[in-house]
Amino acid sequence: MASMRDIKRRKSSIQSTQQITKAMKLVSTVKLQRAKANAEKSDDYFRCMYSTVQSILARTQNLEHRYLKPGEGGKKAVIVITSNRGLAGGYNSNVIKLITRGELANEDLCIYAIGKKGKDALQKQYEIKADYSDAIDEPAYAEAMVICKDVLNAFAEGEISEIYLAYTAFKNTVVHIPTLLKLLPVEVEQSEEESKEPSDKALMNFEPEDEEALELIIPKYITSLIYGGMVEAVASENGARMQAMDSATSNAEEMIDSLTLLYNRARQGSITQELTEIIAGANAIS
Repeated sequence: MASMRDIKRRKSSIQSTQQITKAMKLVSTVKLQRAKANAEKSDDYFRCMYSTVQSILARTQNLEHRYLKPGEGGKKAVIVITSNRGLAGGYNSNVIKLITRGELANEDLCIYAIGKKGKDALQKQYEIKADYSDAIDEPAYAEAMVICKDVLNAFAEGEISEIYLAYTAFKNTVVHIPTLLKLLPVEVEQSEEESKEPSDKALMNFEPEDEEALELIIPKYITSLIYGGMVEAVASENGARMQAMDSATSNAEEMIDSLTLLYNRARQGSITQELTEIIAGANAIS
């Protein structure tokens, strides 16, 4: 059995750790409220932009545009959104698994990293094309525009053939969904009923011409998805960290209770032994 000194030292260490986890939980809770509000405010625009572009492309026929077909050659690019800090449970590892164990696992990829954790984990296996880790601290639409411009330039020059976005979608405080979304070439999603039945929707007419219109629409579309992904990822990160720190605090409390019981038993045993030695000594003298 460990000595009382060892038990007391370990208990003190766990109590110090518990104070840290409590503080981190409180900080994450405050940050989560702000990040959740931002995610909810941007969600309507995020969803509306996605559905609108899908609707536009679904109403077109035989439209030829460089953003609608895969590039010739080049790697597949993945914009990976993780955090700059750990202690967030499985938040970062779940996004990384989308790349290393998902549908793109065996592909030749280049990574546009938003977040140091993703960059550090993926750089051993894939090429890190660019690092935008500072952008995830305070997500801004302007930062998303810069990222969009860089990936579109690489797509136009033939360096990359497809563009994906890997991020954590924020559903609620406790549910966060790792998501892999294809950005380019744009693919039109159709329901099963739409695919079986002929569409009676009017075709889309572009003003100005379709080439010029898509040159304006697609960059805004991709920028919106990147920005929406960043905002949702920040909310998910703080939600995951809050849960992880709450769990760590509860575990520390259980360990402290267990060590307190163990310490009391050791103390009682020590007292009993001392009393036994005193009584034995008194009997020997008499």
